[in-house]
Amino acid sequence: MTAPVIHSLREQIREHIVEGIVSGRWKPGERIVERRIATELEVSQTPVREALRELESLRLIESAPNKGVRVRNLTAADLEESYPVRAGLEAIAAELAAERLAGDCSTLEPHVEALHEADRLSDAAGQVRHTVAFHREMVRAAGNSVLLHTWEGLGIEVFTALSIRWLGTVQQSYAEEHEELVAAFRRRDPRIADLVKAHVLGCAPRPDASA
Repeated sequence: MTAPVIHSLREQIREHIVEGIVSGRWKPGERIVERRIATELEVSQTPVREALRELESLRLIESAPNKGVRVRNLTAADLEESYPVRAGLEAIAAELAAERLAGDCSTLEPHVEALHEADRLSDAAGQVRHTVAFHREMVRAAGNSVLLHTWEGLGIEVFTALSIRWLGTVQQSYAEEHEELVAAFRRRDPRIADLVKAHVLGCAPRPDASA
């Protein structure tokens, strides 16, 4: 009975730390104190430690003996590494979801509409949120839980946000790019996997982006 509660608490702590990193509360190289987070959130240190371990596996933070846990100094090259993996997973998802989405794109359309508004307002947070939600719904439509779990394990929302906030990698129009993908699903484009793969790779930051 307690496992779901622990999992939920760990996830909340994880999101709290991620938001702190993305928002700039913790800068690259800055130490994250486990005890301080536990006190702030009024929880024990165990779920905080578990959340930090997850974030270390995503390479957002790093730990060293006698030095504690710090936010990694991520570069454009670091952020770029996840994109070929993501592109491959989403290409597979697009193939598996093609028939379903050809008949019903209603899970994708609200995010395209929201992206039009985010583009109009130059709302970076909205662009990140709805871009990631669009892709998550596409992967979910594949109906493969292993694929979805692997995709979510890449920490895509975090890396997308960091790419925009730290490196300024902003596309010309998020809404138009995703509208094109919806249109490709609707017309049953046989190249849908390649189109999705090219779209994802086109979003990747470049190693010289921070120069």
